[in-house]
Amino acid sequence: MNRPIRFVSVFAALMTFALLLNLTYSAVFRQPGLNNDPHNTRVRDAEYSQNRGDILVGSTAVARTTATDGHFKYLRSYPQGAEYAPITGYYSYYFGRTALEYSQNAQLTGNSDSQFLQRVTGTLSGRKPQGGSVITTVNAKAQNAAWNGLAGKKGGVVAIDYTTGAILAMATSPSYNPNLLASHDLPATQQAWKSLNANSNQPMSNRASKEIYPPGSTFKLVTAAAALESGRYTPDGQVSTPSSIVLPQTTNRLGNEVDCGNSTVSLTKALENSCNTAFAKIGMSLGQDKLRDQAKKFGFDSTFDSDVPVVASRFPGDMNQAQVALSSIGQYDVAASPLQMAMVASAIANDGTLMTPYLTQSVRASNLQTVWKHHNASLSQATSRSTAQDLKKMMISVVQNGTGTPAQINGVTVGGKTGTAQTTKNASPYAWFVGFSENPHVAVAVFIESSNTDRSEIAGGTLAGPVAKAVIEAMR
Repeated sequence: MNRPIRFVSVFAALMTFALLLNLTYSAVFRQPGLNNDPHNTRVRDAEYSQNRGDILVGSTAVARTTATDGHFKYLRSYPQGAEYAPITGYYSYYFGRTALEYSQNAQLTGNSDSQFLQRVTGTLSGRKPQGGSVITTVNAKAQNAAWNGLAGKKGGVVAIDYTTGAILAMATSPSYNPNLLASHDLPATQQAWKSLNANSNQPMSNRASKEIYPPGSTFKLVTAAAALESGRYTPDGQVSTPSSIVLPQTTNRLGNEVDCGNSTVSLTKALENSCNTAFAKIGMSLGQDKLRDQAKKFGFDSTFDSDVPVVASRFPGDMNQAQVALSSIGQYDVAASPLQMAMVASAIANDGTLMTPYLTQSVRASNLQTVWKHHNASLSQATSRSTAQDLKKMMISVVQNGTGTPAQINGVTVGGKTGTAQTTKNASPYAWFVGFSENPHVAVAVFIESSNTDRSEIAGGTLAGPVAKAVIEAMR
């Protein structure tokens, strides 16, 4: 063999080897990503021609597939429509998948590793693969209470079993009907998409877990945690509560929303009455680094590996003392989702241990065999056990004696923290309630962005507290 032919042969062999290597890599490592890519029309058409599994709340399908006689053999539908939209998401030919329809797509189509044996058995028997059913952690009564509590309001609600991290309710308002995007009338889905995105109320925004807002005084729980963890403060220790303070290096004054005595009170009493000046002074004395470290332990500035739709909450960096003061009371550039604030209450109620939130309890194959189960996992140790126990008592005192009295439930120990966060000058403030109950084990966050309530009557306790109460009562 002469030299040119040898060169061509070696080159062809190397190219063939590279091609085989790329095919092997794609088949082994890229297949899941390619299959989940909503722009992959071949996979998308194949999925529309198979029986996608249900998404279940208890034994009720909140997303299901039915056979049709049309071009596509199966139609995805959502019997409860808008109420469960932030949980199920949508499954649309043109617009892909969101929420559980996205995160659990492999399970729902039967292509997950946990369903490998079922696929092999089906192939050998000549049956087409069927998707598995996703059993969620959601409690139907709690979800319904959250949804009804948001009626006529704009906002979000999240409830968590703080001992496990299971999401018991996740509601957002206004919401949208996923059936509009799952229809086989493809031009109609395009029109619905345009209409939903043009709506000024943003019905497709998941205000429960994928949007962040100033948390207002509910953030004082984080400041109180940092204070107790520092060893410099105790629940009964006295803190200064002047009627107002001048923010450092400014002429701006920060005052209290209620009469905090203009003297000194216990840290517990300052939390009961949500004294701005006390917590601003505490935050400045601790410093931004301690506040930021504590916020991060509760989950700020990060996301986590889960099937819950999530966006990172934010605690600002590189602040001056005035900004630290405002951040200590949940203003300035602090921003959190209702999920994040439910996680704060969850960690406190669970003796300082923050469990990873999740939505999928188990997956059941088409033969009704359970092929996957969730295993609880802790996300962080947000506080020491003693600090968490002190904070629990302080939050219980807020509901028994302070601004959180509208959340009281006969026969149930409830702890909480209210919040009213200022936004722009001409906009109504946001109303928050963050709390927990000891039996049932529920941590809940309620956020009201706007309502028909008169501006002078907007307060976290009176507006958001009753919604949290209804959710907890639904779990009894």
